[in-house]
Amino acid sequence: MKKDPPGLEIRFATPADAEVISAMVGDFAAYERLTSQSTPESVRHELARPDRVIEVVVAFVDGRPAGFAVFFPTYSTFVARRGLYLEVIFVSDDFRSSGVATALLLFIDRVAVERDYGRVEFTVLLWNTVAIEFFEVLGATPNSAWTTYRLTGEWLHKLAAV
Repeated sequence: MKKDPPGLEIRFATPADAEVISAMVGDFAAYERLTSQSTPESVRHELARPDRVIEVVVAFVDGRPAGFAVFFPTYSTFVARRGLYLEVIFVSDDFRSSGVATALLLFIDRVAVERDYGRVEFTVLLWNTVAIEFFEVLGATPNSAWTTYRLTGEWLHKLAAV
């Protein structure tokens, strides 16, 4: 496993990190061929909420923004324990292959273990072979028994009105 890059700092994000996080969300969306609706204001608002459901960690190398991760707790009925869902882990181009992604994932794994959570779960786009290889090298296994479904937009509102 790679050593942490010199000058690496990983910490929980605060509302003061909103501009840095929003910029990286934009970079991540472009990488995943999506459009970002993130703004510094929306990130700041979420991080300042007393009832927020997400946690964000940010990575800096020598004071430069290098990456971030967003996660939140889940619950498994069958395991009868909480888990942690990793919504996103992203490393900026300048810091790829430097150990930042590994350090972010290890930080999140330690959070899960410290909180006595039973697992860390995440999804990876099927075309993102770089991410798949990264996670598999670290011991993650795909769960092909499940398919992700999503209700959004018109159908979300249509069903809510029933």
